Amino acid sequence: MKKHLLAFAVAAVAAGSAFAQAGDTLAKIKSSGSITLGVRESSGLGYTLGNGKYVGFHTEMAENVVSDLQKQLGLAKLDIKYQPVTSQNRVPLVQNGTVDLECGSTTNNQSRQKDAAFAFTTYVEEVRIAVKANSGITGIKDLNGKTLVTTTGTTSVQTLRKNKRADGLTFKEVMGKDHADSFLMLESGRADAFVMDGSILAANISKSKAPADYKVVGEVLSVEPIACMLRKDDAAFKKAVDDSIVRQIKDGSLEKLYDKWFMQPIPPNNVKVGLPLSAATKDAWANPNDKPMEAYEVK
Repeated sequence: MKKHLLAFAVAAVAAGSAFAQAGDTLAKIKSSGSITLGVRESSGLGYTLGNGKYVGFHTEMAENVVSDLQKQLGLAKLDIKYQPVTSQNRVPLVQNGTVDLECGSTTNNQSRQKDAAFAFTTYVEEVRIAVKANSGITGIKDLNGKTLVTTTGTTSVQTLRKNKRADGLTFKEVMGKDHADSFLMLESGRADAFVMDGSILAANISKSKAPADYKVVGEVLSVEPIACMLRKDDAAFKKAVDDSIVRQIKDGSLEKLYDKWFMQPIPPNNVKVGLPLSAATKDAWANPNDKPMEAYEVK
């Protein structure tokens, strides 16, 4: 009888500990000596070089967060397990504990806030229009009767249709299977304009055969705050991540990373993206916050 009671007590303590750690990411990290970082294989903010190597502005920023967590927890070593995520599985993998921190290119919006928490905004994305430099297109007003391409699974052209400056315009819409395919349609003349996130447009232009033949033009169609995602209701972990982001902003680390990944030649082709720091991102850094995109106004 006593053995049964003892076994029950041990099991209860173990279950309680597991339950506690499920909602206590810092305790989980400290006890395991590792953190699982959600990363992207192909994004303007993070990508893979192959063989398990992940790089980019948001990936390296997240590695700085991990370094700060290691110091806070007093760990001699903290291993990073890189977990590639997609647009479809990123939220579930954070919710079920597979991923502790996802730093790809996820927009913080009110819908996702029902399932996950977001750290302070580290990049503000702007949906823009890319065209051939000699096209004569300078903005939305010149798109009437043109063929526009965007990538399957994105909402960029719908964003354009909602823009009040697009009232009365008619245009044909075609879809690329991925961003590279969409840019190829612009490059080959099958589309007159490519509507997409500014960082993606700039990255594709920089990787093209003749970057000077293309340019990003016109109005900002949508403003979306990009932030690292983590499990809900873990205030201590969110504070630790936010504190690291503020530290990186204040000591200039984040701006140096931005310059490295957007204004200097980057692997694998050793070309510049050439996308200067936007006023919206500067403002987010000057006033750290976790506001969703619904709080942003397109001017």
